Amino acid sequence: MSVTASADIDDADAAQIVLNTIRRPVIMVGPDGRITFANADAEDFFRSSASVLARKTLAHFVPFGSPILILVDQVRERLSPVNEYRVDISSPRIGIEKVVDLYAAPVPELPGSVVIMFQERSMADKIDRQMTHRSAARSVTGLAAMLAHEIKNPLSGIRGAAQLLETAVSDEDRALTRLITEETDRIVSLVDRMEIFSDERPIDRYPVNIHVVLDHVKAIARNGFASRIKILEDYDPSLPSVYANRDQLIQVFLNLVKNAAESTGNNSSAEITLSTAFRPGIRVSVPGTQDRVSLPLEFCVRDNGPGVSEDILPILFDPFVTTKPNGSGLGLALVAKIVGEHGGIIECDSTPRGTTFRVLMPAWKGMSAAPAEDVEGNPA
Repeated sequence: MSVTASADIDDADAAQIVLNTIRRPVIMVGPDGRITFANADAEDFFRSSASVLARKTLAHFVPFGSPILILVDQVRERLSPVNEYRVDISSPRIGIEKVVDLYAAPVPELPGSVVIMFQERSMADKIDRQMTHRSAARSVTGLAAMLAHEIKNPLSGIRGAAQLLETAVSDEDRALTRLITEETDRIVSLVDRMEIFSDERPIDRYPVNIHVVLDHVKAIARNGFASRIKILEDYDPSLPSVYANRDQLIQVFLNLVKNAAESTGNNSSAEITLSTAFRPGIRVSVPGTQDRVSLPLEFCVRDNGPGVSEDILPILFDPFVTTKPNGSGLGLALVAKIVGEHGGIIECDSTPRGTTFRVLMPAWKGMSAAPAEDVEGNPA
């Protein structure tokens, strides 16, 4: 069944209406580099009318050598869509701090033409999303080292004194000494968790089958904290191996699945979906260099809980940020640190209908050969 436009609107007008309705700048670049189409948001974005844009090339509006020009050439060569995240196209013509995600695709009916959709992001958003894992780790590493030295030693003395007092006080006071001991142990446990952030040893990485990892995590969840929650799979079986440490990946996804289970609560319709996909064309810049690294592997943990508060979402991966009554706020910060040390990125999208944690990671460079791992995903 096809959907047709109103009898009073031809196809061209209908397409114009649809594209103007999309609240994102959309342009089409012709074979000569000229902007042959721009929707209403694109006119606002480029600060020029469609008629002015049509007289200029895309290179006129963006900085010299901009990645967007390279992106257009890649789409023409590959004849397939390409996505580019967090591209800075700031210029005096279109404004300062113009950082965007780009979605480009060829137009088969018009050879050489490329359609580009822009999703604008602020400079702060660029830094937050690309550097979340690194900033989270840096902000707590020094604190962890200091706490381990300055707090654990005195706590040992306090605990020892409480144990000695317990043998010499009345039954009524003994409850207080036990409280001191228990609270001391709780603080030591928290400091031990924070010490993980100061571990700067190189990661032992090798090709890992992500589906083996996710199945292991699912088995733990079903036999424990998520025994009453439906866990669904949406896997791409042809996915290449991820270049990572198996144990650390289990730690990452176990934490994310546990968060998802806690988010859905005791809802009888609670569901968690684990998905994997190959996303060619997704690349991010390497801080301090001009290099852009490909992150084609996408792993998602989705739940149908009430979502994350908009106030919390921008700082979700920061240390000590938590919505749990007894939470430490270190779980997601540790997840971000591990993903970052693997050269990947973790993002969170949330609505009142659910939350998705998306992990983007590099593939094993030798993926054309058979993965060097056994059936459990361990290195051979």
